[in-house]
Amino acid sequence: MRAGGTPAAPGTPGRAAGRAGARLALVLAAGLASVAAALAVAVLAGPHPVSLDAALAGDGPDRAILLGLRLPRALLGAAVGAALATAGVALQALLRNALAEPFVLGVSGGAALGGTAMLVASAALGSGSAIGGLAASGTAGAIGAAGGAAASTALVFALGRVGGRLSPESALLVGVVFNAFAAGLITVVKVLVAPEQAAQLLYWLMGAVGYADAGTLVAGTTLVAVAVAALVLLSGQLNLLALGDEEAASLGVEVGRARGAVFLAASLATGAAVALAGMVGFVGLIVPHFLRRLFGPDHRLLVPASALFGAAFLVLADALARLAFLPLGSEPPVGALTALAGGPFFLWLLRRGERTA
Repeated sequence: MRAGGTPAAPGTPGRAAGRAGARLALVLAAGLASVAAALAVAVLAGPHPVSLDAALAGDGPDRAILLGLRLPRALLGAAVGAALATAGVALQALLRNALAEPFVLGVSGGAALGGTAMLVASAALGSGSAIGGLAASGTAGAIGAAGGAAASTALVFALGRVGGRLSPESALLVGVVFNAFAAGLITVVKVLVAPEQAAQLLYWLMGAVGYADAGTLVAGTTLVAVAVAALVLLSGQLNLLALGDEEAASLGVEVGRARGAVFLAASLATGAAVALAGMVGFVGLIVPHFLRRLFGPDHRLLVPASALFGAAFLVLADALARLAFLPLGSEPPVGALTALAGGPFFLWLLRRGERTA
């Protein structure tokens, strides 16, 4: 029966499922198109014009530049953007706060601290040739970053409880404080290591998408794919967790288990992103906000959309960082650009939230 006592039309659930499937297909198609367009811009645009036909036809300089340098860098940026945007939308659902994202909550800071410790240990033991992300020390940096992200996430959510309930405002404050603490420890580490290692570590932590080799690209993309796939599978439960723990439990969700699974997946995504490119902030804030306005609050759409549009966003941001400063003969890390855009955007969201409270 429908509300009001009128019988429900036959096939209504089937039509609703069909509409949901059609919306998902439309979102995926738009996201894939945006990724393809961003990759094309990043690969073909540059200080040295290249020919796609020449690159595909032979082993000349066009092939070396396009397939050996620009394409791996663009794919690495896509993996990092997908990871950060997806982790951001998941953390926002758990905290029920649009200001939550890995960088602000201290998850990226924890990942950077864990990755730094593993990278320095790897270099000291001679298993890494240099400090500079996952490429330098195999899986050591990724393991350390993922572990640091998981530990910082657990800490933020544990200390963010007030009266037994998770307080979004307290969790955000704990995240800010933990970021400062992690930054202090990393600064101490940079003072203790050799100057060349400190310089490499500094550049990595600034959030730079570099030129990765095939092994790094495959390893990083695999970690991100596993994390994103897990969050896609959990997207239906995220819809219920966003209502609050009591409401989700009343609807049949095992809150502790579901929350733990989301924690682990978001931590893995953030840890992989930090291991690959350092601390690139605010991607998980900017991308989900605009997607929520476009597609609504359904996480079954938002999670895959965040992965695809987050990938496209960071690929284009990295291309802008690479091209915009060519006349100056320099190239800022993409993390600097996302911070310049995301910092004011965060403050705008904060002020808007205060006005609507």
